[in-house]
Amino acid sequence: MRMRLPLLCAALIGLAACSSGNTDGSAATPPAASTAAPAPVATAPAQPSTTASAPATASTAAAASAASPTPAATASADAEDANRPAPKPFVDDGKWVEGKNYFRIDPAQPTSTPGKIEVTEVFSYGCPACFQYHGIVDELAKSLPKGAVMTYTPASFRPDENWPLLQRAYVTAQAFGVDKQSHDAMFDAVFKSGELGMMDQKTGKPKPQSAWPTIEDVAKFYAKFGVKPEEFVATANSFTINTKMKRADELIRAYEVDSTPTIVVNGKYRLTPISAGGYPQSVELTQWLVSKEAAGK
Repeated sequence: MRMRLPLLCAALIGLAACSSGNTDGSAATPPAASTAAPAPVATAPAQPSTTASAPATASTAAAASAASPTPAATASADAEDANRPAPKPFVDDGKWVEGKNYFRIDPAQPTSTPGKIEVTEVFSYGCPACFQYHGIVDELAKSLPKGAVMTYTPASFRPDENWPLLQRAYVTAQAFGVDKQSHDAMFDAVFKSGELGMMDQKTGKPKPQSAWPTIEDVAKFYAKFGVKPEEFVATANSFTINTKMKRADELIRAYEVDSTPTIVVNGKYRLTPISAGGYPQSVELTQWLVSKEAAGK
């Protein structure tokens, strides 16, 4: 049985690590290495929660269509990609060991960006380790070479810390096309201002469940990014969003992810900052796996 961390683990953000009971070695003790940042908190999941379907609304179709890139957005992404450097030549000098530093996903999973090498972070806005790590992920996204793209898959496997709501928030924001500009602000809303967090910022203690943020609270947050609260709520409770959340849960299980943050490269390999040996090493290993994929190895 996998251990589940208590809610108070979210209060341990200032500590270097918070133990978890992993079963596949993905968060094994890191090799001796110099790291520029503390090891992240590993979070062991319970079974992903299920979500009930709700009727679609008129705003749902419009919002869902926003999840598909517009021609202008696609052209902008292509222009950005063209300015990136080519992938580094792939060299296997034995530094990175499969089964120790990174893990093969079998079977490999399809990606959402055909023709691109997809780097995915499995995360939650409610995960203190993801909060610590998200600045590193921002830099990783900027450092990806030509032909590679960064995506995000929100986890829901900690219902005891309101992760399903935060998963719903991300998927809905994605549907409205405001996920990128609101991403860092959402982490701040959970861990800095506490407006969408599980901890009472004044007392430093967990909020009672009756005081947990609701989808209406989330909608008020996204109003800052131009989304009407009533449209956000209607879309968030739609069949389309429930389906996308279910798909995210299924994909996370297929990746065999048992802690966050986890990085998945092209649906074939997964790693964590802990398995890589630290934050900088996780970036280096991800770049190496991207080069491996680009070289067809």
